[in-house]
Amino acid sequence: MQAQNSCFIGFENSFEESTAVLFGAPFDGTTSFKPGARFAPSAMREDSWAIESYSPYLDKDLEELKLFDYGNLELPFGDKKRALRMIQETTQEIIDAGKVPIMIGGEHLVSLAPVKALSKKYKDLHIIHFDAHTDLREDYLGESLSHATVLRRIYDQVGDGKVNQFCIRSGLKEEFEWAKKHTHLEKFTFNTLESCVRRLKEKPVYITIDLDVLDPSVFPGTGTPEPGGIDFHQMMEIIKILSSLQNVVGLDLVELSPKYDASGVSTAVACKTLRELVLATVK
Repeated sequence: MQAQNSCFIGFENSFEESTAVLFGAPFDGTTSFKPGARFAPSAMREDSWAIESYSPYLDKDLEELKLFDYGNLELPFGDKKRALRMIQETTQEIIDAGKVPIMIGGEHLVSLAPVKALSKKYKDLHIIHFDAHTDLREDYLGESLSHATVLRRIYDQVGDGKVNQFCIRSGLKEEFEWAKKHTHLEKFTFNTLESCVRRLKEKPVYITIDLDVLDPSVFPGTGTPEPGGIDFHQMMEIIKILSSLQNVVGLDLVELSPKYDASGVSTAVACKTLRELVLATVK
């Protein structure tokens, strides 16, 4: 792998010496409301230089880690299956080299591909998922691959009791009923996150954060805004809890659509969230 010209702040090491590898998956081909998440990876790289690499929240600095930014994948706009294959192949290359994959979406469907790659290596892979939406439909408008079905497809990979969902506040009644039997789903809050992290402390864990988990007053730049979400301080509390995990094998942030927030605040929130999550989980 060779670095592209621009990178996220602090991700300036070479691939060979890195512990974790960042890449962008600029795909929004199944977005059900307002498209634009394809622009998130590039926007976050540019705006990341307006924040610091040092976190006063965690008293850690990205420059203390060995991090590499591979840049964006060149994904086909109209072929979601091929796009997912390309993301999975990239993830496979990263984990074969013994490094942690970090992905910026893109819409949430892109999260399926890293999970597919990681579930081959880690048979006991667990998912920790933050979102406004359940994403547990069997299909959306007849399509089984959609950002509205991605957690159902991830469940197909990892099985019962492996998907842990927090802060969920929107979905079909059927999805919430299905979750009662097959996933751990906490509506509105993350009160059980600490016990979940204690249970999974040594397990291989993949973290996926759909940024619309944040309230639109904090994060309006997303394609499916949903009132009633968490604020930024609660996100920092979540990340502090996640820092107790000892075996995070991959993570992603998805569903920033920067063009819906001309102020740039949503992109700044996404950048800071990524910085904190990396510092908390990349050991």
